[in-house]
Amino acid sequence: MVQPAEGAVPEEPLGEEAALLLVKRAGLALAVALSACAPAQEMPVDPAQHDAFYLWAGVPPPDYLAKASTLYILGGEVRRGGPPRYVSLRGIPRLHRGEVWLVVRSNRLDWDARTTDAVMADLVRWRAAGNPLAGLQVDFDTATGKLDGYAEFLRGLRAQLPQGMRLSVTGLMDWSANGDPAALASLQGVVDEVVIQTYQGTRTIAGYEAYFRRIDRVPVPHRVALVQGGRWREPPELSRDPRFTGYVVFLLTPPRGSVRDPGLQ
Repeated sequence: MVQPAEGAVPEEPLGEEAALLLVKRAGLALAVALSACAPAQEMPVDPAQHDAFYLWAGVPPPDYLAKASTLYILGGEVRRGGPPRYVSLRGIPRLHRGEVWLVVRSNRLDWDARTTDAVMADLVRWRAAGNPLAGLQVDFDTATGKLDGYAEFLRGLRAQLPQGMRLSVTGLMDWSANGDPAALASLQGVVDEVVIQTYQGTRTIAGYEAYFRRIDRVPVPHRVALVQGGRWREPPELSRDPRFTGYVVFLLTPPRGSVRDPGLQ
């Protein structure tokens, strides 16, 4: 039996109430530690917590767009059927802050000279109106197995961009997961960024986490596009990816109280 040191004050046994308090504190500390280790829960995407957005035709711009750092604005389409033709879908916006991309939604790649000229003319008009125009984004759902052919189309398009304009494209999550390395490499020097789509319609694609396990295979800077209200939890690979540059939220119906920005038409 160990004797207490000379002069030491013997400890008094804890009372029942004090012992219970210690147990509660230990339990709370354990719960906090476990919650810190647990993965974050999926949460609905709240556009008000972001600063980069897709604005499609027919969606009234909400008030928080006035603080946006980046806007991808659908300007027109190249549709299926008949000869290729660029169809403008809005008037010229008049914005004076942030960064603006003119988005062309395309269902085909057989653009002729007239189609390309019409797209380039819209770029010139948007920039001449004083918009802080970054460049052109092509929104085209290229299958993973056809990336090399798509890169060839984009190379020709880039050569016709007005001076100082950059080129962006939307991309599928499957590109990084199953794309041929040589085909992915063909995008380097052709596009300035890829915005990876994580949704179909108004819903986040189920099992999206698996697609991001090899996201570092995309060899150009990339953003990730989320849909307003879709469920999302950031895959850990994104936080470690040096070429990941942030999120873009695809806007749906704006909340009540939203107002139209007079600079967007």
